[in-house]
Parts: sequence; C-alpha cells; structure tokens
Amino acid sequence: MPQPFLQVVWTDEVTGRHGYVVIDRLGRGVGSGGLRMREGVTLAEVADLARGMSHKEALAYEPGNLYQPLGGAKGGIDCDPLDPEADGLLRRYIAAMKPLLQTYWATGEDLGLRQDSIDAACREAGLRTSIDAVLPLLDDADAALARLDAAFAVEVDGIGLGDLAGGCGVAEAALTAIEHLGLRDATAVVQGFGSMGGATARFLSRAGVRIVGISDTEGLVVNPAGLDVETLLLSRDAHGRMDRTRLREDDHELPGDRWLDVGCDVLIPAAVSYCVDVPEAARVRARLIVEAANCPVTAGAEELLRERGVLVVPDVVANSATNSWWWWTLFGDIPAQAGGAFGKIRSWMRRVVGEVLDEAGRTGRTPREVAYALSGRVPSAEDHAMTGAGQEGSAR
Repeated sequence: MPQPFLQVVWTDEVTGRHGYVVIDRLGRGVGSGGLRMREGVTLAEVADLARGMSHKEALAYEPGNLYQPLGGAKGGIDCDPLDPEADGLLRRYIAAMKPLLQTYWATGEDLGLRQDSIDAACREAGLRTSIDAVLPLLDDADAALARLDAAFAVEVDGIGLGDLAGGCGVAEAALTAIEHLGLRDATAVVQGFGSMGGATARFLSRAGVRIVGISDTEGLVVNPAGLDVETLLLSRDAHGRMDRTRLREDDHELPGDRWLDVGCDVLIPAAVSYCVDVPEAARVRARLIVEAANCPVTAGAEELLRERGVLVVPDVVANSATNSWWWWTLFGDIPAQAGGAFGKIRSWMRRVVGEVLDEAGRTGRTPREVAYALSGRVPSAEDHAMTGAGQEGSAR
C-alpha cells in the first residue's frame, strides 16, 4: 500500500489532546477531505479515511467538467464535540494547521463538527475559507466563493441545501441498489440523524421507502408502519437528536445498539466508522447496506455479509455527493440552486452505482473492489512520488 504524502500528529498545549492530518495524495496540488471531532479518533482512522477520500475524488472524474478530481485527505481531533473544551481546541488546531490549509489541504465539516464552526476558526486564524488551498485553481475565486455562499443559503422545506446534498446521493445510491435487487415496498433503518442520515431518511421516505427505524445518540426509535420523518427532521437539535416529545403513540424507543436487529430491507449506517464488525454482521437482517458514514463496515464484516448474500454499497461511492456537490458548485458545473444540484447528484449517482453493481455482478467481485478498481488510484505512482510521498511530522 502506498505511503501517504503527509501525516501530522499535533498535541494541544492547553489540554494535551491530539489532532491529526493525513494527506493521502495530491491531485492538482491539493488534497480534499473533511475534519471530524470525536473522542478516541486515531491517526490510523484518519489515514484510512484519507485513503477513502482519494478513491472518492478519483471516482468523481467526468470528462468536460470544470471540476477535475483533487487528491484525498482527512483531519481528526480527539475530543467529544460536546466537551466544553471543544471550541477552543478546534480553534487552536486550525491555527496550527494554517500552513497546510493555505497550501495542500481543503477541508469542511465531518462527524462532530459543523461548517460554521470550522469557518469561524479559519477566519480567526487569518484564513479566508476552509478551502483556501483550492482557490488558486479557480479563474475567479471571488465569483466562485459567492456562488458557493449562495448555494449554502438555499433552503428546501426548512433544511439547507448543504445539509441535503450528501443525503440525496446516499438515497439515490440506495434506490439504485433496491432496483438492482428487485426489492418491492422497501423498508429502511437509518443509524444517525445528523445532516447525512437525516437527509437520506427524507429522500428515501419521499421516494416511497418506509423508514421503520432511526437511531441517534439517545437511542433508537422504531415503528413498523413507518416513522414521521419530516416531523422528526424539523424538530431535531443541532447534534441530530430527535425531540422525543414529538413521537407518536405507536412509535417505540429502544436502546441505540438494537438498530441492527430491526427487520428491514436496507440499513443505512450514517454515524460512526467501524460500527459493523464481525459480531455485528452476524446480526444483520437486511438484504442491503448503503454506507452513508465513512468506513462503517469493516473488511471482516463485509466478507461475512458477502457470504450471506448481503450487498454492501461502499462509502467511496454512496456518500460522495457532499464532496462532489461542493466542487461542482465552486467550479461552476452546476448553478447555486436545488434543482440543478439534485439533478446532477441523482444522474451521476445512478450512473456510477449502476456501473459498480453491474460489474460486481458480472465478475463476482464486491462493489467495493470494483469501485476501487474504477478509481484507478490516480494520480499515478510516479506523480505521487514526485510530490514527496511518505512525509511525516509532528506539531505542538
């Protein structure tokens, strides 16, 4: 496995907590990938996620687009986002990573962080945006940023377009796979109800998929007849927690770890990484898993699921729409409005997921193996070596 272009381990002088950046590789001189905050995040996890971003970026290639793929990167901060120290820790981390954010790394929100918090920390550090590293690639950075700001200002039925783009893609990936499997009157369980899980639940529900279970950090809510997704969406808090006072009489609450036990056709893990390992895989009752989170199904679990005939649509395809939507909008491939965004996401996801599933069925490989092969691991090994692969550092 090629070594990443750069790994950084940072120690906060105030709290002693650690933060990480891994730039897996550069494309057009930049690595793209979000920044997450969760207690227990590790360098190995961030490196795994950065490799995944390299695949996502490469799969986004379309001839004729103004946006052409970047490299893959990821950041992580070891802290509970609800910790009183979290905001100060984020600001110090961004200040320490400023040289990378100016040159190599374009980032945005991921698990545990919101974009407005990252933007505020970037401005305090003297950065224009969290994607300053990409600005030199644009013909008119001011116009491009204005277009992205306009897109983020769009709301659809009370939810911002930026919070809907990723879920639109996951839902379309799920719908494509549901049709591929010939499932009728499909039901789904969604683990996690933040921007990705919430939007996925909305788009699936509106497409006729019955959402029979949703979990958040407080537990699992189920209803075999289907949950009222819209009410739960519009009453959730900033951390994706449902307002339990809005539940109906026939909705039931269960412990959060029961989400795998609910009978359904489709599971959507949309919260944390590595939540489906071998013991959890044995409990899965669904025919289909669509990875809305990054790396939710481990390699061992995926092999077991494959033996049982459970199809897994991998994260590098299924949850890639948020990343692509940012760049399609910034570079001017789509307008700053919902119709153009959803149309592009749906058509692109239908094509790519369809190609992956058809090739997997024809060759006997897993969809993940096919997706990795299609991504081509570009840029080439020679290009990667020229950028100085294998650098590692620490900061304090």
